[in-house]
Amino acid sequence: MRTLFKNIFFLYTFDETIGNLENAYILVEDNIIKEIGTNWENVIADKIIDLDGYIVLPGFVNTHHHMYQTLTRGLAANSKLFDWLVYLYEIWKFIDEEAIYVSTIIASYEMIKTGVTTTTDHLYLYPYGKNNLIDAEIKAAREIGIRFYPTRGSMSLSKKDGGLPPDSVVQKDDEILSESERVIQKYHDDSKYSMLRIALAPCSPFSVTKNLMVETLRLSEKYNILLHTHLAETYDEEIYCMEKFGKRPVDYMEELGWLNDRVWFAHLVYLNEKDIEKLSLNNVGMAHCPSSNMRLGSGIAPVFKLKDKIKVGIAVDGSASNDTNNMLLELRNTLLLQRVKYGANSLTVEEVLKMGTLGGASVLQIDDYVGTISKGKAADFIGIKLDKVEFAGALHEPINAILLCDAKNVELSVINGKIKIYDGNFLNFEIYEFVEKHNKISERLIKKSIKT
Repeated sequence: MRTLFKNIFFLYTFDETIGNLENAYILVEDNIIKEIGTNWENVIADKIIDLDGYIVLPGFVNTHHHMYQTLTRGLAANSKLFDWLVYLYEIWKFIDEEAIYVSTIIASYEMIKTGVTTTTDHLYLYPYGKNNLIDAEIKAAREIGIRFYPTRGSMSLSKKDGGLPPDSVVQKDDEILSESERVIQKYHDDSKYSMLRIALAPCSPFSVTKNLMVETLRLSEKYNILLHTHLAETYDEEIYCMEKFGKRPVDYMEELGWLNDRVWFAHLVYLNEKDIEKLSLNNVGMAHCPSSNMRLGSGIAPVFKLKDKIKVGIAVDGSASNDTNNMLLELRNTLLLQRVKYGANSLTVEEVLKMGTLGGASVLQIDDYVGTISKGKAADFIGIKLDKVEFAGALHEPINAILLCDAKNVELSVINGKIKIYDGNFLNFEIYEFVEKHNKISERLIKKSIKT
């Protein structure tokens, strides 16, 4: 199947050899980009899509999430991270497969609507040994058709052992490692254009044992897969690491062998110059989560200092600390928050958009087929119409309009060659029955927590 997307008003490829094109076209064959150019008259295709008036750019890559948290949005509204977690664990401990499945649909739908074509997820919660939760979210992601890079997360250090979570949501190290291996063997596909890859993700320094961190590293080496965790998110975490390990968070990761090119960290708010140098020397990646960091009062990550030293991607983070799955908003907040601290020229719109596309693909090490609009890459791209009221007066610099104006959502989404959204409407997917189910599940979880 050859599909021609023609008459594109502005095409931002983020491919340095191609650059940006006006009145352009993209030819897609099945799931792969075959041609890009400006003269489509002689191009032969089975299907033609006219994108007059559209800005088109690569799909966004979301590098950190907790999709089940869409079930508990708007709660603990004035709490910092540790207090927020302690409160929500008492609700999350009742999560089951249905809750994970439906919340994954809701989160993925909202992300696709705001330009995400690839997302990861950090599912670290397996209450009472419910190991099939990750299977439920993989099923949901496959059904909605998003390119998916879930992580088999974990917590093994409960409150009674000096950690933060209650006993009901932690597992033993051996069970976690066994389940991690099962998920890798069952689901991980490292082929080019893969729609599903697996990473391993112990939750944080304050919720897992040292042994689990080391053994998870060994498992990642055995299967050549990526590693992920939260790090240096709050000052409370820094105090915890100093008291528990006698080291700051980045130094503790170094001791464990977790400073290597397989690793990407979420947050990285509290860093000194030595931390930054260590991260740079070891080629780690970063998932920057500005809305969550603002919502929880965690601080401002030094993206301005990191952008030329490590791989930087953008992330919506969990929808109970954000409380959306809106990637366009996340990119805008990335731009504005860095300028608050580092000045008006600290980040450009194009730099942020590249972080949200090629940057995220580089963090997840899938930039050989995702992140730019280039010949031979997967057909993952998005389009935004310029005839909306929010763009009036901004057409002279359309790339700036994406973030400086209120884009709200995309009008085109193509994932792996399949059109998910056209003219602002989802094709072949109805969300409203899931919204109703989602709200009922959310109500049920909260009522259960009140009773206990």
